[in-house]
Amino acid sequence: MTATDPTPARVPADTPVTGVDATAYTVPTDRPEADGTFAWDATTAVVVEVRAERATGTGWTYAPAATAAVVRELLAPVVSGGDALAVPALHRAMVRALRNAGRPGIAACALSAVDIALWDLKARLLGLPLATLLGTVRTDVPLYGSGGFVTDSDARLTARLDSWVHGCHIPRVKIKTGQDRGTATGRDLARVRLAREVIGPDAELYVDANGAYTRKQAVRIGRELAAHDVVWFEEPVSSDDLTGLRLVRDRLDCDVAAGEYGYDPPYFARMLTAGAVDCLQADATRCGGITGWLRAAALADAHGLGLSAHCAPHVHAHPAASAPALRHIEWFEDHARLEPLLFEGEGLLDPAGGTVRPAASGAPGLGLALRKQAAASYRTA
Repeated sequence: MTATDPTPARVPADTPVTGVDATAYTVPTDRPEADGTFAWDATTAVVVEVRAERATGTGWTYAPAATAAVVRELLAPVVSGGDALAVPALHRAMVRALRNAGRPGIAACALSAVDIALWDLKARLLGLPLATLLGTVRTDVPLYGSGGFVTDSDARLTARLDSWVHGCHIPRVKIKTGQDRGTATGRDLARVRLAREVIGPDAELYVDANGAYTRKQAVRIGRELAAHDVVWFEEPVSSDDLTGLRLVRDRLDCDVAAGEYGYDPPYFARMLTAGAVDCLQADATRCGGITGWLRAAALADAHGLGLSAHCAPHVHAHPAASAPALRHIEWFEDHARLEPLLFEGEGLLDPAGGTVRPAASGAPGLGLALRKQAAASYRTA
């Protein structure tokens, strides 16, 4: 062995979790934002810190502040005292603890934040970047720029797209459509046309309707999108409408994507069995953390389909490096702005060039820690 060997630190076989904290932070957006079916002026992150004797792991979810109460009341008691290295066992214990509360929704988001913190803690105890602990299939993780809210002016949309494609050299971007629940299709198509003009012919263009269209409306819109070489149509109809997604997928050449509202493996299994998507989306801050996201990745791989990570880029970069079926992660404008406000460390990523390298710094875990003093002004629960 040499002094530079990256040999993981030795830890006891049983390394107990000594504490679990959950805190909610609400960060105002820098302008009003909306997609086709929802509008917001702030984003809430519930941050979980899981402690062991020699390290603290950090995880988070984007969910209402009430999620923190679920962590404290239902999950902290079953995780505390458990083996910090046995993350799958603690994950199973949390799933069981949520039985009577109902797993989907806020409860799943709470579980997800704790699971992410546990994986971060385990990697820190072992002295490894999380991507290295999980085992990588790639060094560079592809990403796409995401935002283009329906509330943005043409000038704002132009500036954002130009900064991604020509400033950061990101070769793929996504904008929102479906304005006013699908009733402003003329403006939708005008914005898509503008987007193609701004990014040029070589960058990939994606659109996300957030379930705003009806089935046949989505087909008609999709045919119009083809004229602007849109290659990705996200949630053209509600993600709960598997029959509708399959209908749209069968009638259009562009890829249909959905899955961001999946909270457990059966959800993804139903979507894939229905043939509803060309690319599965999964969000580790909702679907059971790193553990749940990797299970969704395995399902996508088993069906011969690609996988894309939804939002939370600093959570997803590490597991994305280990997923064979990965297509890309989402560099979502809101979260890419918020995460550096709340977290600091060598794990902060730079999207320039259209890829990130999550293990490059060598920092253990996710390489991030809560900026406690800076975050205090955003604390809500």
